[in-house]
Amino acid sequence: MRIPTESIGSIPRPEYLADAMREHGEGALSAAGLAEVQARAVAETIAALEQTGSTVLTDGEQAKPSFATYPIAGIETLSPDGVVIPFADGHTRQLPSLTEGPFRYRTRADEYLIAARKHTSRPIKQPTIAPSALSLLYPADGIDGYSRDQFLDDLVDEAAADIRRCLDAGADSVQLDFTEGRLSLKLDPSGDLLRSFVELNNRVLDRFTPDEQQRIGVHTCPGGDQDSVHSLDVDYAGLLPLLFEMHAGRFYVQMASETEPERALSVIADSLKPTQRVFVGVIDPIDPAVETPELVRDRILQAARILPVDRLGTCDDCGFAPFADDTSTSRETAFAKIKARVEGTRLAEAELG
Repeated sequence: MRIPTESIGSIPRPEYLADAMREHGEGALSAAGLAEVQARAVAETIAALEQTGSTVLTDGEQAKPSFATYPIAGIETLSPDGVVIPFADGHTRQLPSLTEGPFRYRTRADEYLIAARKHTSRPIKQPTIAPSALSLLYPADGIDGYSRDQFLDDLVDEAAADIRRCLDAGADSVQLDFTEGRLSLKLDPSGDLLRSFVELNNRVLDRFTPDEQQRIGVHTCPGGDQDSVHSLDVDYAGLLPLLFEMHAGRFYVQMASETEPERALSVIADSLKPTQRVFVGVIDPIDPAVETPELVRDRILQAARILPVDRLGTCDDCGFAPFADDTSTSRETAFAKIKARVEGTRLAEAELG
């Protein structure tokens, strides 16, 4: 019984990369100089992931300013006063807001994929940001001469092109990061915002054939930043049935940090479509303790009692550093946790025969 296991995406950046990003922001390091440092960090990250036994890799999102804002970094038609995301420990993150149209990506995810390809022959999964997250860039009071409907049409085109380019560049799969899904139920308990997010994402996913949709995944978690979360207190049962209404073939679902995992797994079992595979989180990136392979194995066996094993995979709950300035987890801890996931998944395979 083969159980696929994959990372979600981000790995803590090395100190020399964090220094280079700061120097670039201050004008003390050229774009070319920063790119050279980023390439070094990508190469080292991929080599370390290979050493964990991972068979499907990411670039650790070393060159991204954040998992959410990479497409718009450096765009001049933004103001800093966008949606504020509060975390449980009291800190916040704030999105920018768009000031004029048309909306266009400045950076494409396939650029990261192509750069990573230089350092490995193993399959690479490319994380991208879900269009629903970027829909939050449109200001509540609108933009003169550029309606929300026009913005959403442009956003769908741009997001679909981002995925298409990654598939065409040879990505093993493309992952949409959908951390705003659970958060939406805190912002709007009626579920209307969540339903609008699912509808928007499906407008993008419907640009792809059923076979291509099998190579596209959706990741959900309650946020993960500076060892805190934004929506773990939101009932998973409000999100999961709608999550699996998205027209994707793979779903990466936080579970290791869930307080009632068996209840959540039962909701997934009732919601999972015949063509969908679910990767359950067996590693908690926020917990400083490194899980043992045996603990990972037991979490998988718990999931296997509830979910169809032939459509089960494993992952981490979230990326280890979705924002470039998050240093709450060390690289050594992240790689140790990933290795435990890989080894624990192999133990579970042996148990399941």
